[in-house]
Amino acid sequence: MLKRKYSPADLFTIAANLLPIVGVWFWGWSAVEVFTVYAMETLIVGIITVFQMVVVTLFARPRDTWYNKGSSVEKSGFFFIFFFIMHYGIFAAVQSSIFAGSANIIPPGKGPLHFFFYWYTYINGDIALMLGAFVISYIAQQVIPFLSSGAYKNTPLMKIMFMPYGRIFIQQFTVIVGSMFLVFGGGKGFILVFAIAKLLFDLYVNMDKMVDRSIADMK
Repeated sequence: MLKRKYSPADLFTIAANLLPIVGVWFWGWSAVEVFTVYAMETLIVGIITVFQMVVVTLFARPRDTWYNKGSSVEKSGFFFIFFFIMHYGIFAAVQSSIFAGSANIIPPGKGPLHFFFYWYTYINGDIALMLGAFVISYIAQQVIPFLSSGAYKNTPLMKIMFMPYGRIFIQQFTVIVGSMFLVFGGGKGFILVFAIAKLLFDLYVNMDKMVDRSIADMK
């Protein structure tokens, strides 16, 4: 399913995805730091999703419909939030642990989950710039329209919960495969290929309709 029209907020997405390419190829940024940002981006997406679900639960619907194999039941919004944190957290923990181990960025004596729990301690100037660009793009594309249009009043919690998963699969592929390229010194080239592929995915794949179809199948 492809998007047919684009919003002005897509300009933020384009800029955020092109910044790592420019930084690595022309400004001397580290490829390891770019992949570190991609790993952090997965966590930021999860935080934004939790924020959206909290808004719905507190200001629109304290309970919503949970679909599972043709059946439905009303669940508390906090059930959806807890389920998402646990389920999405497992994906993010696995991804970040594999990346951090392959990229050899974990401090000596720390366990494989150190990056997942202390990701904010890895932020430096270049990483902050790239991560900030992604955060701005997500706020422009998701948070502001979600609040200003009143979408939080009628968007099902299950849909909000599933929206990040298409992106996280792309992110996991990037971080895991990209970390392998780093081992062989090919991170710079892989970043160019991946960043363009990720940008095309963000601009052309209509995750909204894909999630709607998935939920319809669950009903």
